[in-house]
Amino acid sequence: METIVKRCDYGIDIHTGAIHRSNLPQIRAKLDDTETEELAYAFGVPVIIDSNIRDGSLREAASNHGVKTLLYETGEALRFDELGIKAGVRGIHSVMRHLGMLKPSKRKEKIREPYVARSRYWLRAPHAGILRSIKKLGDHVHKKELIGNISDPTDIFSQAEFPVHADRSGLIIGKTNLPLVNEGDAIYHIAYFEDSTEVAQEIENFQQDFDVLL
Repeated sequence: METIVKRCDYGIDIHTGAIHRSNLPQIRAKLDDTETEELAYAFGVPVIIDSNIRDGSLREAASNHGVKTLLYETGEALRFDELGIKAGVRGIHSVMRHLGMLKPSKRKEKIREPYVARSRYWLRAPHAGILRSIKKLGDHVHKKELIGNISDPTDIFSQAEFPVHADRSGLIIGKTNLPLVNEGDAIYHIAYFEDSTEVAQEIENFQQDFDVLL
């Protein structure tokens, strides 16, 4: 805090998802601050979450010292995610160019217009058992659409399955990677946009941009 944060004007806090959870590349920022909003757009990932500052976070500590801070979320803890790494490096360079810290790139890079999610929530397991996901990160889901099934391995005779449906239309921006879940576990993180179909297509285009680099 003393040797780095207090000496900065801007910061980018880089996070993965939790252990056994993956996040789609996304920027979280408090968008009611114009300068922070400009930095979020400059980063260049398709999804921006309008997110309040969490108590006890680095973003809160930096903000208390007047440091404009973005939170970059991607991938899974303890794993290398090549798309998230490449997108993160490009995004940091893009922000530095926006601030005049780097010269403009000689290469023409595609910086796509991001979409802002105003709300999001974690869909939780309705029952304990083995989760079989039907949808993946970045997929668009419709309200009441089946996105996964949970089977109960202890009930081998009835072969009971418990469906997991989306509560609202949106985009999967995070999900568990564990096949075994307990009742109440967070399994799908869904964000809401005005047009989730457009966002899903933009994410597909975004991933294709990095195919050559991967």
